[in-house]
Amino acid sequence: MAKQDLPYIIIGGGIGGLACALALARKGFKSLLLEQASEFGEIGAGIQLGPNVFRMFEKLGITDKVRKLAVFPEYLMMRDSITTEIVTRINLDQTFLDRFKHPYAVIHRADLHTAMLEACQEYPDFITLKTSQKVSDMDDKGSQVVVRTETGESYEGQALVGADGLWSIVRQKIVGDGKPVVSGHVTYRAVLPTKDMPEELRAWAMIIWAGEKTHLVQYPMRGGELYNLVAVFHSNKFAEGWDAYGDPAELHERFAKTCEPVRTLLGKIDSWRMWVLCDRPPIRDWTKGNITLLGDAAHPMLQYLAQGANMAIEDAVCLARKVELSKGDNQAAFHAYQQERYLRTARVQLTARLYGEAYHASNAVRDLRNAVLGARTQNEAMESMAWLYDPPPIGD
Repeated sequence: MAKQDLPYIIIGGGIGGLACALALARKGFKSLLLEQASEFGEIGAGIQLGPNVFRMFEKLGITDKVRKLAVFPEYLMMRDSITTEIVTRINLDQTFLDRFKHPYAVIHRADLHTAMLEACQEYPDFITLKTSQKVSDMDDKGSQVVVRTETGESYEGQALVGADGLWSIVRQKIVGDGKPVVSGHVTYRAVLPTKDMPEELRAWAMIIWAGEKTHLVQYPMRGGELYNLVAVFHSNKFAEGWDAYGDPAELHERFAKTCEPVRTLLGKIDSWRMWVLCDRPPIRDWTKGNITLLGDAAHPMLQYLAQGANMAIEDAVCLARKVELSKGDNQAAFHAYQQERYLRTARVQLTARLYGEAYHASNAVRDLRNAVLGARTQNEAMESMAWLYDPPPIGD
């Protein structure tokens, strides 16, 4: 089979992998997406969608699908979880829309994943989706790539995109930098039916309760039927792991000094899912020959800037555009994609670490955070996010 007739092989069927397949299909390129799980799905609860990713939804043709499933908060707010004081508030009103041309939203991770999966299924001539395909090895032969799975299957493609997340097997093949960096921070996630949410704490908003070595995030999802609760705290008990059941006793111990509203919210949940937060230092090179990385496989980041999925989707749109422009030279396309993305994603990675320090500040640093953020005007707060929400156009 001629090289141009072979598909792009994408490893990983999460949000980034599906976005890559969809972006390529909309440019007229075929892909084979291999997912190791027995069915497509997402683990987790809510994610935040900045104006930057709504630009990508337009290019992927899924804006209407996402809008039907997302919640559009009235404001973003940080409150001090010790004193309850409002540190800063950013209204997501017409002023925000006029400035960034796109909204800010929150959505259940599974809903966004389903919207992307359905969009991919609308391109059966361009996208082949396969489950139960755990990749064991890959080989770049120059004219093509060969991927082998643990169950003995072998697939040929013209190039390979590793969208297989934090523990990427593709990354170890081409970068080889071992395990991710454990941050010492743990996140507990849960959803609470709105009927169980205290009325005085219900808000059509994304609220961060920032504490000392702790913080709690709350926001509504699924049309207001649920509230997403994310509790984060410092812990050295865990070296790695995800999707394990959390220990409520440790959670309540870590949040013992927080205000009554925060402790009330935490007391509403009996069962939490736990993730150990990890990332990696930014790197310049995540491409080798006909193999490249995308999303968390390329630039895993802590959750504090709420941009992990957003960056993966930006990656996908950029990569597809570079493939379109390269006229069959995948190595050139992948290097051009990497060159356009690495500084932006590195800044997000490092800024996420900085935000984590700000959210968990104590003593004088906490006072400084509250004073500086509290003194900003609405316009100043918006402009502080312009570097993220006003990126250069991708794919134009």
